[in-house]
Amino acid sequence: MQHTPIPGAAADLDFASRPGVPMEHSPQPLPGARVPILPQRSDVLVFKHVGRARFPPVFGTAQPPRGLSGLLRKQAYRFPDHLARHWLTLMFADRVDVWEHRLRGGLSWGLPVLGVLSLSAWGLRKLTTR
Repeated sequence: MQHTPIPGAAADLDFASRPGVPMEHSPQPLPGARVPILPQRSDVLVFKHVGRARFPPVFGTAQPPRGLSGLLRKQAYRFPDHLARHWLTLMFADRVDVWEHRLRGGLSWGLPVLGVLSLSAWGLRKLTTR
């Protein structure tokens, strides 16, 4: 059986032929761009992977980390992203975030309902003990 090389296999032998090489350069503006690319600033906490030296040019700040899920995300970003515990902790933080929002949304109607039910039970108990 004759061995035929697979295109792109062992690309790490020559640095110039690596597929990730173009992504490892800093972004350059296209010809004809009017303004230079300025790095995005953030007023909220944004997590960065351990292996990255700096943030990408654009990143999301719409949902800042908070509560127990935010602490779990902070813990997850202490691990390199090639480890499963990084991604499993992030997935667990997503589930915790869903429950935090469900509980927070339920408090707006749950506490008044609980108050009415407890007052009703107290009133019924008073009526039946006479």
